[in-house]
Amino acid sequence: MIKRDIYDDKITAAFAFLPIVVLSGARQVGKTTIMNNFNYKKKKLFLNGQNPEVIEIFSKYSIIENYLKINLDINLDGFLLIDEFQFIPNISTVLKLLTDNNKMLKVIATGSSSLDIIQKVEESLAGRVRIINVYPLSFSEFIKFQNEELYFIYQKYNELTVDSIIDKEIKLLEFNYLTYGGLPRVALANNISDKIELLNDIYLTYLLRDVKSYIKNEDSVGFNKMLRILSSQISNLLNVNELSKTSGLNYKKTIEYLFLLEQMFIIKMVEPFHTNKRNTITKMKKVFFYDLGIRNIIYNSFNDILIRVDNGAIFENYVFMELVKNVSSTSNIFFYRTHDNAEIDFVIDNMIEKITIEAKFKSLDKPSTFKSLQEFNSREGVSKSYLINLDYNYQQNGIHYLPSCLLSKISAFQRS
Repeated sequence: MIKRDIYDDKITAAFAFLPIVVLSGARQVGKTTIMNNFNYKKKKLFLNGQNPEVIEIFSKYSIIENYLKINLDINLDGFLLIDEFQFIPNISTVLKLLTDNNKMLKVIATGSSSLDIIQKVEESLAGRVRIINVYPLSFSEFIKFQNEELYFIYQKYNELTVDSIIDKEIKLLEFNYLTYGGLPRVALANNISDKIELLNDIYLTYLLRDVKSYIKNEDSVGFNKMLRILSSQISNLLNVNELSKTSGLNYKKTIEYLFLLEQMFIIKMVEPFHTNKRNTITKMKKVFFYDLGIRNIIYNSFNDILIRVDNGAIFENYVFMELVKNVSSTSNIFFYRTHDNAEIDFVIDNMIEKITIEAKFKSLDKPSTFKSLQEFNSREGVSKSYLINLDYNYQQNGIHYLPSCLLSKISAFQRS
């Protein structure tokens, strides 16, 4: 079993201060595997929140406490693992009582719907729980899933590593990642047909089982249209009025279902950065997909990334998700665009400094002029600026031209 060390580190850090950790994310991103493979140094007990017998055990505090004393530890000194905890009624109250009354007990729970999880936490777990979002594999993790020896080599690279040194197989893996995404089961599939079949299974099952349970029958056709439209508009400004008209859903329903898709970890909407509200576009947001494989199955295309017409949009989506997975949880990611078409793909604000990122699906061999980027950096006092491209590594005029496969190596993202 391949470990995802970043989540072990996050769980360990959370337990230093809090008794409960919730792993939140879409189905098939590996939440249960991460929970089961954590480095437990005490006894553990796994329970499935969708099991009716488990739900019955949690029906009374006295029942679950006695059950844990028998099946976990007489002093409740250990770890309780609950998969899909949001299916258990009144679970937040029970966990509050368990951890308040038994200081040695630690709880790890998983959940696939942010809507349900937020509700559970807000009920009574505030101040006792840390929610850790689990995403599809980062590109670094993807390399590890494909080839651990290559991953060992990749770990030695840094943001100054030049293209001629980078193993060519890493570049091939990156193109594979851009096409089929980072869901663990898909990453482990050996051939293309298996990857596509798995993506189709996950897409249909996930949407039918989870998302569509929130969709009214009369909206089903419009919702499907909306999803396909969103897949064609990744990395672009989203006009909600236009989306409403094209999908056939009314405006209120369109807003509601966009929110739903965000809470179910299918899409992410990014807000604009602005200091001058008159000059910047402040209403429309950009749309991205959490996983490019799911996006491409909805878009119905797995063509070679080098020849497809949407490769620039896919590349920007890839850069965005790498940023999400690597920046600190307290950082905000924006885009910047003015009415006179000055544009910057991403502005990261971590409350200490600003970092700008431009994504170009191009092979470069010399610096270029990016007036909007340089003017924004000067005006906003940006400390670090990167132009992410396919292979060029060079620094000039305050801009670091960085190969995309080294995104996770940016020094400002490195954790102490």
